[in-house]
Amino acid sequence: MIRIGAVNIDTSHPLGFGEVMEKDDRARYVGVYNDSFRPDSEVEGFIRRFGLEKRCNTLEELAAMCDIGFIHGCDWDDHLRCAMPFIEQGKPVFIDKPLVGNLADCRRVEQLVKDGAVILGASSARYAYEVQQFLALPEEERGEVVNVFGTAGVDEFNYGVHIAEAIGGILGQGAQSVRYMGRGEAGGKYSESYFVQYENGKSAVFNTFTGTWQPFVLTIMTTKTTHHFRMDSNRLYEALMCEICNYMEGKPNLLAGPDALLESVKVMLAATASRAQGGAPVALDALTDAMPAYDGRAFCKSYGAAAGRLY
Repeated sequence: MIRIGAVNIDTSHPLGFGEVMEKDDRARYVGVYNDSFRPDSEVEGFIRRFGLEKRCNTLEELAAMCDIGFIHGCDWDDHLRCAMPFIEQGKPVFIDKPLVGNLADCRRVEQLVKDGAVILGASSARYAYEVQQFLALPEEERGEVVNVFGTAGVDEFNYGVHIAEAIGGILGQGAQSVRYMGRGEAGGKYSESYFVQYENGKSAVFNTFTGTWQPFVLTIMTTKTTHHFRMDSNRLYEALMCEICNYMEGKPNLLAGPDALLESVKVMLAATASRAQGGAPVALDALTDAMPAYDGRAFCKSYGAAAGRLY
């Protein structure tokens, strides 16, 4: 049984992941550390709901009692602080999406991995069963991928990174530049479109939507035909947890490496930089700390103010 430590139960993910674990009995939450916006009453409710052994007073205490840490806080600027005790104790850590939200933290992750840290993540959309089924088709049957079009909704980065990761799951690494294409608006809600050029000549277009939940949809054009599917949101956590458990059990798995996960973050950073520059293409290798980043603390404050009770 894989012992998981939960850090900051901000979102619905700890609840959703815990429900998946109950079904397959491969892993379970054993402890929790919380210093974010969920009140003590909800933390105690989470402990009762999944039969945790204890609430820990420090991150170090939690890291010592588990096999892997799950960082669930929605302040992505705080993710690495929360991950460090696990890394320092030689434990793998899963960082929920978005992995990080600025270039400096991307560099920190790269250095931590170079020094031996095991960092897993981040979006369940990358491992959706529909994505797996497409990739399992022989290329002579499905054709070579030329372009991918994807959609996501709710907000620009916290949800938008889902579709960037899903596209990365299809096309792999090699995103070269991103160009802001424009915005459509209606009723105070808006959708924005971005074009991603890959080094190998392939491309992608992704749409974010702010103000309304939208399904994760992919349209994949290949040298033979066009494939189209909508991801089943009820099975996304299951697909992700299966791959994490496979990794922890030493089985073959589909988990992407940290470079691939960081490429998705850099695609999003290049996207917002291009928008700030009026649609000029922004190369991923030309990103700088002076360019726009995503403010995790501000997002967490807004999310917490609107969050309903979960436990």
